[in-house]
Amino acid sequence: MPKILIIEDEAAIRRVLVKILSEENNTYQVEEAEDGLVGIEKIKKEDYDLVLCDIKMPKMDGVEVLEAVKKIKPETPMVMISGHGDLDTAVNTMRLGAFDYISKPPDLNRLLNTVRIALDRKELVVENKMLKKKVSKNYEMIGASDGIARIKDMIDKVAPTDARVLITGPNGTGKELVAHWLHQKSERSKGPMIEVNCAAIPSELIESELFGHVKGAFTSAAKDRAGKFEAANGGTIFLDEIGDMSLSAQAKVLRALQESRIQRVGSDKDIKVNVRVVAATNKNLKKEIEEGNFREDLYHRLAVILIEVPALNERREDIPLLINYFAEKISNEQGTAKKSFSAKAIKLLQNYDWTGNIRELRNVVERLIILGEKEVSENDVKAFASK
Repeated sequence: MPKILIIEDEAAIRRVLVKILSEENNTYQVEEAEDGLVGIEKIKKEDYDLVLCDIKMPKMDGVEVLEAVKKIKPETPMVMISGHGDLDTAVNTMRLGAFDYISKPPDLNRLLNTVRIALDRKELVVENKMLKKKVSKNYEMIGASDGIARIKDMIDKVAPTDARVLITGPNGTGKELVAHWLHQKSERSKGPMIEVNCAAIPSELIESELFGHVKGAFTSAAKDRAGKFEAANGGTIFLDEIGDMSLSAQAKVLRALQESRIQRVGSDKDIKVNVRVVAATNKNLKKEIEEGNFREDLYHRLAVILIEVPALNERREDIPLLINYFAEKISNEQGTAKKSFSAKAIKLLQNYDWTGNIRELRNVVERLIILGEKEVSENDVKAFASK
């Protein structure tokens, strides 16, 4: 049931608006506030689908109410009510984020149309927010341990911002999953998510890969080419294994973070980019800084938010959930019936030393499913462990 708040200091106009809206649709829950201060207190305590707000009021005028609402409940549509002398102000409120304005005395059709459209838009905004909170199944983070719960909580807090994030943890722990969660739950989710594995690119090519190059910049540069930062414009760039990046490339990344500008190799022309940077490493960057392999100023730019992903041996209580998840996923991929694991088989896997972390666990689950019988038994796991 849509909830509508009317903020209006004239009681007669409030009564008229309540009557019009209640008769239009008996599902509307219409509440009143006699001035801006009372209205703001109500909005702090309740979620309204629409607020109708007069502009000229004592104590707190409509423009101040609008500005306050945009800070505390920015998704709430505001329709301003203007007298003849308030028209210029009403137009200005549109620039400040008002959904629309209606003049006094309100035209019935105009008022009801505006209310319907505003309520429809609020519904779409809510649906869109809910969709953004749902992360693609391809990048699901499985686990109920304290360590994973902390990471999920951190992602929910950090994702809506543009804060840079450094993800640390051993190989195979799922650092790339954290990066994808951050992107998909962010306001940039409609933009590109560009991944760069810094360890897989030769040091002499990393700058060209990241920033692009112009024709003739080096022997094999046959034409102009955009880099990963340009490709990620409006979205997120994920710099995986950033601890393996050369010092010269680090200097250019630092400049890109400081100035939101990059230069293609062989060019002195600045290109403006709007990119969120998420980085990951399995190295101890503070130790790398001490040894002169990593820039301290870049570290502090990247590690605005630090997320540490625990090794699988530190979250053994998640192993049964992960086994079940991988068994189902692998059976779907192969088009076969899902195989179960006996309780004793799961217990043995929980006690195994997972040096390769989740990546190793997935490979083992797949091997046991392919080679095992209908149910993976304790003996199947012992046979694997003896090899």
